[in-house]
Amino acid sequence: MSLGLLGKKLGMTHIYDDKGKAVAVTVVDVSQNEVTQIKNTESDGYSAVQVGFIDKRESRSNKPEIGHFKKAGAAPKYHAREFRVEAGSAPALGTKLDTTHFATGQWVDVIGETKGKGFAGVVKRYHFGGLRMTHGSMMHRRTGAIGCRLTPGRVWKNQKMPGHMGCDRRTTQNLQIVGSRPDDNIIFISGSIPGAKNSLVVIRPAKKRPAPEAK
Repeated sequence: MSLGLLGKKLGMTHIYDDKGKAVAVTVVDVSQNEVTQIKNTESDGYSAVQVGFIDKRESRSNKPEIGHFKKAGAAPKYHAREFRVEAGSAPALGTKLDTTHFATGQWVDVIGETKGKGFAGVVKRYHFGGLRMTHGSMMHRRTGAIGCRLTPGRVWKNQKMPGHMGCDRRTTQNLQIVGSRPDDNIIFISGSIPGAKNSLVVIRPAKKRPAPEAK
């Protein structure tokens, strides 16, 4: 994995490309990204970079957090994530990352937590077709049989049942960086990404698409 960024999903809009075509994009705020820790194979057993996101006041932080981020010369952060990198390719400790980290046209993967839907039945949660709506049926949107008879005499694990829906970690792959606004530290990503407005997202270089060649 290559070094990525943390961001806050601000919402969706559309912009026009060079040919005048409207492109639906998600706006992501990537300000206050900072390298807060460098890990190497000698001391940690693997090579990685920890990136912190969104400054937090010391009065809202505990002493271990304050001490950890002070080693990098950074303010405490609300969020921190690790990115595996090749040995020797990590940036310097305390480096601030911004919109220039990704080039326009680059392919990325975005990781986020889906919107919470609360308790949902199987029709909404798994798109069951439901049972008959006529002839006195009282089970219109019910699950129906779940296989609990003599053989095997129990309900199998992972049976699709009513329950909590949403709040799942999801990755959307092969999205494109359409543009950026460096003054506001926001980037525009093609299409939709997981999560509600103001939720945390992780943007990393796409695993299934080649990175742009360095100029």
